[in-house]
Amino acid sequence: MRRTLFTQDHEDFRGLVRDYLTRRVVPEYEDWRRAGLVPRELFTAMGELGILGTSVPEQYGGGGQHDYRYNVVIQEETARAGVTLGGLRTHLDVVVPYFLGLADAEQRARWFPGLASGALYTAIAMSEPGTGSDLAGIATKAVREGDHYILDGAKTFITGGYHADLVIVAARTAHDPDNRRAGMTLLVVEKGMPGFAVGRRLEKLGLPTQDTVELSFDQVRVPVANRLGEEGVAFSYLGRNLAQERLAIAVGAVAQTRAAIELTTTYVRDRVVFGKPVAHFQNTKFELAAVVTELEAAQAFLDAAIVALVAGELDPADAAKTKLFCTEVQGRVIDRCLQLHGGYGYILESPIARLYADARVTRIYGGTSEVLKTIVSKSLGL
Repeated sequence: MRRTLFTQDHEDFRGLVRDYLTRRVVPEYEDWRRAGLVPRELFTAMGELGILGTSVPEQYGGGGQHDYRYNVVIQEETARAGVTLGGLRTHLDVVVPYFLGLADAEQRARWFPGLASGALYTAIAMSEPGTGSDLAGIATKAVREGDHYILDGAKTFITGGYHADLVIVAARTAHDPDNRRAGMTLLVVEKGMPGFAVGRRLEKLGLPTQDTVELSFDQVRVPVANRLGEEGVAFSYLGRNLAQERLAIAVGAVAQTRAAIELTTTYVRDRVVFGKPVAHFQNTKFELAAVVTELEAAQAFLDAAIVALVAGELDPADAAKTKLFCTEVQGRVIDRCLQLHGGYGYILESPIARLYADARVTRIYGGTSEVLKTIVSKSLGL
């Protein structure tokens, strides 16, 4: 079905991204995948091309485009190229919006040029070993001493944390037993601050180039000037960008689903079984007809949600519905695509096997499918 989501400006941007990925990323990607890490220089190079700074105001060297569709293009093109670029999605879709929404004038002058140029790469540290999705249970603490906060604690499952130059850390600056959500503050920790340590890179089922790490903070002196927003009200900030965070996961899910179907269609045309291509069997035709129909339904659902987000009208329940539907479709469709690959689909050198492994986490992070169903049910008054 014809999509009407993008303008010519978006398509021109798509050509820039596609050309860069084809020339500079795809030829080296297998080495990065085996190393389990993309090079830090990748983000600087993408920044210099103007790929990373589209949302940063022009006065700081960015594109000044408050338009999420540019981020959509990046995700669609990386999926098309068969690559994942570390924690780039988290940097662009999750972390940068916190800076855009909360940074004061001094912080904008200090950090925004680097965000636009790719000189600064970011991560956000919320999850802890003992809290998981229970953000109100955060134990990392920050005690104010004059012009600094003394930060102590540990974080885990931090995407992009290995390369990050700036890490937004959610810490408890006050304790209220009657209100667990009160007393949280966002502090920006900079690479190299004494007491800040990046721990081991966590081995995951999928997304091998995504640098997911543990972080620790031992008496880290963070200047008050590095606080984002007001003290003690960070829990309310954490919910501001949830709709976009969840939509970003849905964007990747649909783009990767499309890539899986294209891979599978090519494979069944070329693979010969019992003297004829697998594509000639009725079961193959029916399976692909079913999954491409699911894909188009997910794409239409997603595009409508993107339009609502760009217009500032996407509410939390609709974002939850979108992520829930698109990631569940991704899981079903890629499983069926792998089945059509037969034994080859189970071999890790096969692109479909990697897509299968990568897909599993989308129903977990950014809100599990079960959490999203709870949000949707509450919107029904249940």
